[in-house]
Amino acid sequence: MNDRPTVDTEPPSRDGPGREPTGDDRGWAGLGLADSQWPAKAADAVDVVVATVNDRAIRPIILAARAIVFGIIVVVLLVLVSVLFSIAVLRILDVYVFAQRVWASYLVLGALFTGGGLVAWSRRKAKTRSDR
Repeated sequence: MNDRPTVDTEPPSRDGPGREPTGDDRGWAGLGLADSQWPAKAADAVDVVVATVNDRAIRPIILAARAIVFGIIVVVLLVLVSVLFSIAVLRILDVYVFAQRVWASYLVLGALFTGGGLVAWSRRKAKTRSDR
């Protein structure tokens, strides 16, 4: 047997059971709830609002955050690789090229970095009066 209580789907009446509804007492139809499609329409409206907010606000924020995080990771890795490369070049020059003369290794590495800096400086764009 079914032990679940039954749910009365009839609209509430003001004078109790058996009373015929009048013009003022239209029950669920008077509340605009007689249409069985309103739950689906309400869910669709909420879904549209959530999708719109996601597309216009949340997605650009997520893309910007991803770009910032990946940019930071790339910069950190580039700094790490450049430091490790500098150490490797210094050790190779010190051990194999100049036979334990560290000052010569520093001189060559410093000349390489100075030359790279001068090349980068010469390729920069000069500021115009409107950029100042």
